[in-house]
Amino acid sequence: MADPQGFMKVARLVAERRSVAERVSDWCEVYPGTPGAAVLPFIETQASRCMDCGVPFCHAACPLGNLMPEWNDLVWRDEWRAAADRLHATNNFPEFTGRLCPALCEAACVVGEYRDPVTIKNIEVAIIDRAWADRRVEPISADWHSLQTIAVVGSGPAGLAVAQQLTRAGHTVVVYERADAIGGLLRYGIPNFKLEKTVLERRLKQMALEGTTFKTNCNIGVDITGTQLVERFDAVVLAIGSTVPRDLNVPGRELAGIHQAVEYLTAATKAVVNGTEPMLSAQGKHVVIIGGGDTGADCIGTALRQGAASVTSLEIMPRPGEERPQNQPWPTYPNLYRVASAHEEGGERLYSVSTARFLGDAATHVNAIEVSDVDTKLNPIPGTTRTLPADLVLLAMGFLGPEPTGVVAELGLALDARGNVIRDADFQTSVPGVFACGDCGRGQSLIVWAIAEGRSCANGVDAFLTNRASNLPKPIVPTTRPLTR
Repeated sequence: MADPQGFMKVARLVAERRSVAERVSDWCEVYPGTPGAAVLPFIETQASRCMDCGVPFCHAACPLGNLMPEWNDLVWRDEWRAAADRLHATNNFPEFTGRLCPALCEAACVVGEYRDPVTIKNIEVAIIDRAWADRRVEPISADWHSLQTIAVVGSGPAGLAVAQQLTRAGHTVVVYERADAIGGLLRYGIPNFKLEKTVLERRLKQMALEGTTFKTNCNIGVDITGTQLVERFDAVVLAIGSTVPRDLNVPGRELAGIHQAVEYLTAATKAVVNGTEPMLSAQGKHVVIIGGGDTGADCIGTALRQGAASVTSLEIMPRPGEERPQNQPWPTYPNLYRVASAHEEGGERLYSVSTARFLGDAATHVNAIEVSDVDTKLNPIPGTTRTLPADLVLLAMGFLGPEPTGVVAELGLALDARGNVIRDADFQTSVPGVFACGDCGRGQSLIVWAIAEGRSCANGVDAFLTNRASNLPKPIVPTTRPLTR
C-alpha cells in the first residue's frame, strides 16, 4: 500500500472550482485548467489515504472493476506512466468517467465507512489528464487483421468502447452516427462546462489512428436499412441509447415553450461549439426545470450562462438527507443531498412538488406553471397550490428506452416489458449476429455502465466471429432475461 497511516494523517481534499462569477461568464470547464491539473498540487498525498484493502469494495462498486488501490499506490510513488497503464487496463475512456461518473467507488471506499473516502475520482482524472499532457496516450494497433467486419450503430460511450476494443482485436469496425459529429450524448448532450469537446476529440483521433472508421449523418433505419447492414457486415452492434424521453401529460402540455431537456442542451451546446446563436435560449426568461437529476443540473448551469431571469428546478421526491440513510448502508451508493457545480451557481431547488398544469399567454405560449406540494405518497396536499412564472419549461425526467421504430423494428428485435432490447449473456439479441449494449439494452444508466457494457459486448462479438473464447476483457455480465424467439 501507499502510506500505511495515510488515511489517519491526511484529510480529504477535492479540486477547487473556479469562482462562480468567473465560470458563469464562459463555457469552459468549471475547474482552472483541466480537472486533473486542478488537483495535481495535492494528489500524491491524497493517494496516500488509500488503504489497499484486503477486500477493496471500490472494485465491486465499479462496473469496470477499476484497479483503484494499484493506481493510487503508483501515484503516491510518483510512477505516473505505470498508473496510466493500470487505469487503461480496465477503462477505455478514464477522462470521461473522471469528469462525469458519480463515483460509485467512493461510496464503497472502506476508508469512507468511518472517515471521508479517498478522492478516487480526482486521482483518476489527474492520472489521465497528465498522461495526455505528457503525450503518453498513443494509438494501439492490432498485431494482425481478422478480415471480419463489424458495424456499430451509435457513437456514445458504449458504442465507442465496443468499437475500440474490437478494432484493437484486429477486426474492421465502422461506427455509424446519425448526428453531424461523433460522440452521442458526450458531443451535444453534455455541456462544455462539464466536458470540453477537445477532451472528446483527442480520444476520437486516437481511435481513428488505430483504424476505426466513423460515418456521421447516417441514420440507420432510414439512410441504410437494418437488413442492409446485416447483409454487409459480419456482425452488427446496436449502441443506440435510451432516447425516448419521459413526457408530462398535464393540461397545457401543448403550449409552446415546453421542451425536452436534451433538445435544449443539444441546441445550447451546438451553438457553443459552432460559435452561433442557439436555436433555443433561456436569455431573459423565467426557466422551470422539471426533474432534479444530473440532466436537470446541466440545464441549470446552461440557463444561467445564457442569462436566464430566474431558474427553478422541481423534484417530486422529498429532499434527500445529508447523511447516509440507515436503509442504504455502506458500501451501497446512498441517495444524498448533493450539490453539483451548477447548483452552486444559482437557481432555486424545490422538493416534494408536483406539476398540475401549464398556463399560457393567450393559450399559445407558456408563461406560468401551477404546482402543489405532495405528501409521502405523492398525493397533492390541499391548500398548497400556487403558480410560478415560466417562460421556458424543460422536462428532465429521464428516458423510457430505445426508439422502437427504425432499426429495432426492421430487424424484429425482441424487447422486454420496459421496451429495452433483450440480450443474452454474450450481448447477442434475438437476431443472430446482432448485438446490443449500453442504455438500449440496460435502460437509462451511467456512463461507467455504458463503457463496461461496451467492453463486455466486444468480448461477445469477438467470440462470435472467431468461434472461440475471446481474450478481450469482460468486466461485467448484465442481468439478462430469456430471449423470446
